[in-house]
Amino acid sequence: MKIRHPEKFNKPINPIKKKPSWIRSKILNSKEFFLTKSIINQHKLKTVCQEANCPNITECWSKRHATFLIMGEICTRACAFCDVATGKPKPLNSLEPLNIATAIKKLNLKHAVITSVDRDDLLDGGAEHFSEVITETRKQNPETTIEVLTPDFLRKGESYKKVIEAKPDVFNHNIETVPGLYRQVRPGSRYFASLELLKNTKKINKNIFTKSGLMVGLGENKDEIIQVMDDLRSAEVDFLTIGQYLQPTTKHHPLDRYYNLEEFDELKNIAISKGFLLVSSSPLTRSSYHADEDFAVLQKNRINQTNAQSIS
Repeated sequence: MKIRHPEKFNKPINPIKKKPSWIRSKILNSKEFFLTKSIINQHKLKTVCQEANCPNITECWSKRHATFLIMGEICTRACAFCDVATGKPKPLNSLEPLNIATAIKKLNLKHAVITSVDRDDLLDGGAEHFSEVITETRKQNPETTIEVLTPDFLRKGESYKKVIEAKPDVFNHNIETVPGLYRQVRPGSRYFASLELLKNTKKINKNIFTKSGLMVGLGENKDEIIQVMDDLRSAEVDFLTIGQYLQPTTKHHPLDRYYNLEEFDELKNIAISKGFLLVSSSPLTRSSYHADEDFAVLQKNRINQTNAQSIS
């Protein structure tokens, strides 16, 4: 049997703490869930919902909302928190942009979220492929807003600019954790490189919303979380997601603790006070969880604000 995480095989065993009562996935069984699944399978697509073992898959797929995972399901990084398989990836599928765009059309998505594995084996880190997916998606779905969740394109020069030039509506790159935990949690990444990517995106195109996500429960403290918020706002990041780290296996980074609902509410209020336009903070919050609904609310608020200004 193929090992999903060969780099973790000899790691010490970290027992998984029992989940508290407030962390419960919504179990829905509907024809919409199976419709979503059939469309994804029909076009031979991958989703982060499946590959990362997302706890929200049943709820989201029942709403026809799936987060597409492009460039294969094998990642070249070895992040200690992630359940996506690691190893040597396969060559890119040239038909993937067309297949993604077609699936989005069949699902009738108003807001599409597209992410990828890290592809350090590619000269541009997969930036051109991201651009092709965005372009084809917009061609087939001109009314659909597009959100991308990208890798950091570390040591790939200015290749990330290809993604920005394709003009997604939202450019998301997750900071994931506090800088003091990067060596243990995200050894293949660099905290300030991720900040710089987000900062440069906003510099290049002010009309693109930028977004980032943070996990809690890895061993960080409140002051460190607030410092990350400040760093993200300094980079002019617009949206922030905060979710509970759920340890995938006994070989992954150990869970330090579960945050309670009051703590998530407190972090949300702090983030809002910092000036983020949208903040999602809850145990099951993930990068794309309710992303379509949140973006719709933002657009509605902006339209109302514009109308109010024109009347006055």
